[in-house]
Amino acid sequence: MRIALVEDDPTQTQQLTEWVKDAGHSIHCFSNGQAFNQAIRRESFDMVIMDWNLPDTTGLQLLQQLRESSTLMAILFITSRDSEADIVSALSEGADDYLVKPIRKAETLARIASILRRTFGQTKESDKEHYPPFTLNHNYFTVALDDETIQLTPKEYDLTCFMFQNHGRLLSRNHILESVWGLSSDLSTRTVDTHISKVRRKLGLKPERGWRLISVYQYGYRLESLNSANE
Repeated sequence: MRIALVEDDPTQTQQLTEWVKDAGHSIHCFSNGQAFNQAIRRESFDMVIMDWNLPDTTGLQLLQQLRESSTLMAILFITSRDSEADIVSALSEGADDYLVKPIRKAETLARIASILRRTFGQTKESDKEHYPPFTLNHNYFTVALDDETIQLTPKEYDLTCFMFQNHGRLLSRNHILESVWGLSSDLSTRTVDTHISKVRRKLGLKPERGWRLISVYQYGYRLESLNSANE
């Protein structure tokens, strides 16, 4: 998963960065609200971990801004503020969980994993996933349109799975690149554009099939379901 950390304490930032990477996630760090707000205009994340006390704003204000948008994003507070009123306020505004410093590695990673499961669910609960009229077969790494198998390369299949599993979400090019090609990928985001174009063409993602894959200028892509049965 792709995680943003909004934290102005360098020691806390380094500690959390090491823990999150150990758990297999990518992490992008911001030392103030302005830097994070600039990034969120062009990037997407699965989770935001934020402190309450920031140099130029508060975590609560950032939380309110994020929840005013329609973006699906998990939010975890990690802060020294430990009053019941603060905890209730953050949770009431839409935070998914709240941890009080000092934090412990095992508990923190367990909370992160739990939030991500609740927010996004298990991506491969069975051998097949159905997004009518498409079926993803994880045993054979194939995609079928009704009963007809569509020929995809391994990376096109991975990209197809990621987009269907996150349909309805606006995903930045870097988010897609990291998730499909790997955390340390040094490929250009043009790779994403090329593969998206191929997947759109091969699957015939068009309204008459109940799906639309749209591009958002200078940001990324969103796969939209036009069939209420897929929601």
